[in-house]
Amino acid sequence: MPQTRRWICRPRLTGVYIGLTALALGVTATASTGISGRGHSAAGARATSAESALAPCRIAGTMGVQMSEGLPTPPGYSRSTGEIRALNLMIDFPDAKGEGAAADRMAEFFPQTADWFRASSYGRLTYRAEAPIRNWLRMPMPFAAYGIERGSAYEPGYRQLVEHIAKAADAEVDFSKYDLINILVTPNAGPSALDTVLSVTFSGNAEAPMADGVPLANTSFIYSRQDDGSGTYRETGYRVLPHENGHVFGLPDLYTSDGGGTVGHWDIMSEDWGANNDLLGWHKWKLGWLDAKQISCASKSGVSDHILSPLAVAGGTKLAFVPLSESSGYAVEVRTQAGNDEAVCRPGVLIYKVDSEVDTGRGPVTVSDSAGGSGGCTRRPNVHAELSDAPFRPGETFTDEKAGISVSVVGELRNGSYQVRIIRP
Repeated sequence: MPQTRRWICRPRLTGVYIGLTALALGVTATASTGISGRGHSAAGARATSAESALAPCRIAGTMGVQMSEGLPTPPGYSRSTGEIRALNLMIDFPDAKGEGAAADRMAEFFPQTADWFRASSYGRLTYRAEAPIRNWLRMPMPFAAYGIERGSAYEPGYRQLVEHIAKAADAEVDFSKYDLINILVTPNAGPSALDTVLSVTFSGNAEAPMADGVPLANTSFIYSRQDDGSGTYRETGYRVLPHENGHVFGLPDLYTSDGGGTVGHWDIMSEDWGANNDLLGWHKWKLGWLDAKQISCASKSGVSDHILSPLAVAGGTKLAFVPLSESSGYAVEVRTQAGNDEAVCRPGVLIYKVDSEVDTGRGPVTVSDSAGGSGGCTRRPNVHAELSDAPFRPGETFTDEKAGISVSVVGELRNGSYQVRIIRP
């Protein structure tokens, strides 16, 4: 993606997750006690041998880190496996009346969002989208009166808006039946997404307003259409919602708040404009979409070989992890042009560093570029071009000289899997 367009990667202030911070501080403390703590959280009294072997690779969350990449994800977020019921409410305002039918706004995101989660999760998440109110839900105040801008905190504007939404919908909606809420705002409320992205999620917010006996704790707000004029909106415009729902499930922003990018198009939590893309294997493990037997933990000294199947294909070992410390390590996976990964122009072995001590929006994941400075292998709009050719091919090696670690791609097998060799001191 050209440098002049990088701003389209929707940088937002990390302060938008302020509703979660107090909860996160309380629950991640138990996950920051080192290897022994990880072993307990991963296995418990009935640990399987496969789960026990992964203990050194379950890097822990860190107290005070907002939306940490550590395992396990703390409580308070929505479930990310099984059937998830998502309440969708289409709202408008006296000064920004809904244009067209509210059902058309719903159709901008479904069934594509549900299909995306089904493919990414290998069927482990069934996303059931419901819209019990088919018309626009009119708010009592003009949009401008709520004071909503990019990076706005929950207080006071969003709290007031949520209270008004709950009151307006209460007669027709039982909020206690839903796992998460999507507020699909009329696109003419607020600025164009080409100028300022307002879409935001407040997750794990136990102090949110109550309705039907439950706090509206996990709520995503979607505003102006993410339409770059390339003619692909009908195919790609929905992707802002899987990104925002990723926060509801506990995933951080992978772009940086200053507009930079350390992950590129390799995860929808990094770039949700442009061509379709998937989640990193680390995130799939974090969400419960990969079994223990699908993770290979390279924690022991010496040489180890690993056969990794493409991330887009169900079954097989998906992720090798090389722990560096109790809070960081290298993840190794195979990415191909399949499934949700539409824009892959150089298939191969993707290697990236995960650091659970880095806040959301500050670069908790960094992809290693096999061809740094090449300019990349794609010119598709809204795809970070430089990192598009990041995967390593057979015969190539990634080296961390300081840590004494190397990851070599030995070869590609006939079934599409790759053999990698990891050497560590």
